[in-house]
Amino acid sequence: MNIFPAIDLCGGQAVRLLRGDYARMTVYDADPLNTALRFEEAGAKYLHMVDLEGAKTGGTPNSAVVRRIARGTGLFIELGGGIRSMDVIEEYLAMGVRRVILGTAAIADEAFTRRAVEKYGAAVAVSADVKEGRIAIRGWTEQSAVALDAFCERFQRMGVQTMICTDIARDGAMQGTNRALYRDLQARYDMNIIASGGVSSMEDVRALAQLGLYGAIIGKAYYTGAIDLKQAIEVAR
Repeated sequence: MNIFPAIDLCGGQAVRLLRGDYARMTVYDADPLNTALRFEEAGAKYLHMVDLEGAKTGGTPNSAVVRRIARGTGLFIELGGGIRSMDVIEEYLAMGVRRVILGTAAIADEAFTRRAVEKYGAAVAVSADVKEGRIAIRGWTEQSAVALDAFCERFQRMGVQTMICTDIARDGAMQGTNRALYRDLQARYDMNIIASGGVSSMEDVRALAQLGLYGAIIGKAYYTGAIDLKQAIEVAR
């Protein structure tokens, strides 16, 4: 299993939200490149980034920071938040992002998502951000009518190879990850599943690795010191 340490971007800074609440934001680094370099020093090969402002309103307000991190590290970067046009995908891939993540756009514009997957293949992933069994959109500020199973089936048929699934209720809460959810997804679908939300202990990392998942995202647990990134990477292997 691959470990994806996370950087959430807002105002050019590395921040974390609690359960997706923009009013409950903690700033961890004024220069996210420093955080990315620390990830790399710990042995990370991958980086998960989200432009929180882009996710909420659209656009690419933190693109300059993304560019600095892409050029300043050798990390495989996957990026989500506000990616709602082919031009934006092209812009991010050109600056060195290796995989873009479609969340709101996957729900709101299925035709666009299909075009993106047909053109860019494995460089396009989708994000299933789950709240009470349904997919949340627009930076988790709205809840769609789409159920998780319908979402997974739709995009697997479309040929999407990678899906990031976040249990919003667990995100940033340091209460453990939803292992039953990821066990079910791993058993039922052929996509590469990346677990997100609530990975807060080495036991979580070990349990997810034993499920055979493609990846797990570590966010707040790294920043608070609850998980040692170097050790997590070793356990995941």
